[in-house]
Amino acid sequence: MNADGAYATCAEITRSEARNFSYGIRLLPAEKRRAMCAVYAFARRIDDIGDGDAPADRKTEQLAACRADLHRLLDGGVVGDDPVLVALQDAAHRLPIPLAAFDELIDGCQADVDGRRYETFDDLVQYCRYVAGSVGRLSLGIYDPPGADRIAGLADSLGVALQLTNILRDVREDRRNGRVYLPREDIDRFGCTLELDDAGELADPPERFSALIRFEARRARDWYARGLRLLPMLDRRSAACTAAMAGIYLRLLLAIAADPDAIRSRRLSLSTAGKLRVAARALAWGRA
Repeated sequence: MNADGAYATCAEITRSEARNFSYGIRLLPAEKRRAMCAVYAFARRIDDIGDGDAPADRKTEQLAACRADLHRLLDGGVVGDDPVLVALQDAAHRLPIPLAAFDELIDGCQADVDGRRYETFDDLVQYCRYVAGSVGRLSLGIYDPPGADRIAGLADSLGVALQLTNILRDVREDRRNGRVYLPREDIDRFGCTLELDDAGELADPPERFSALIRFEARRARDWYARGLRLLPMLDRRSAACTAAMAGIYLRLLLAIAADPDAIRSRRLSLSTAGKLRVAARALAWGRA
């Protein structure tokens, strides 16, 4: 498969699957947009394994296969006709994308497969660095700003902020799937259990649950404050892309903090119109 066809496949995966990230990706110039779609497509493949319905041992095998594909890329090996790998290989030849960061994403997904839970907030942050900080650093390689090595920590921090928002948004859905990400010490501190009632809804008293969620949301805001320091260090289109992605998730976080009780019974999201407004403001900011 040629590179153009491979990129087209990755772009289609991004259009159909990237509900939030696509609003930022479309603000990039063509070469960087294509590279970002390739990175997203491979990251999506890894995530889908972790979130799929296969038995745990089969998921572990599939993640190991992804790792083998990754290391073949890193070693400059032949990737065959897999369009995602073809596109990723081409993108890494054109831009300084730190493909080794995918190893951390695979480690994080393996932790999900293993059903790992987190005792402390520091433990959770390490997980967030694996599954989302890694994507921030991959994106920074696509942006290719001056002194990227010195600011990689900011990209990592922004990834942590986005993942913390995901965790808060999905706390009920994850619990139904047998997963708990919020730190055990925090759950205990606020007198919660995150147990489900007979209807499959979170059973903790509303006031305790809301206090727990607002506490974690304040922590996430701190990670946004740190990570958004990255924006002035990027070129305008890259900054607009990042501002759009982060803006959508930050607005979602603010909605969760304003009404934590809502996530006990439904999955919050911004409307399409709301996402477009965030993207438009980000693009205007990038042009300023």
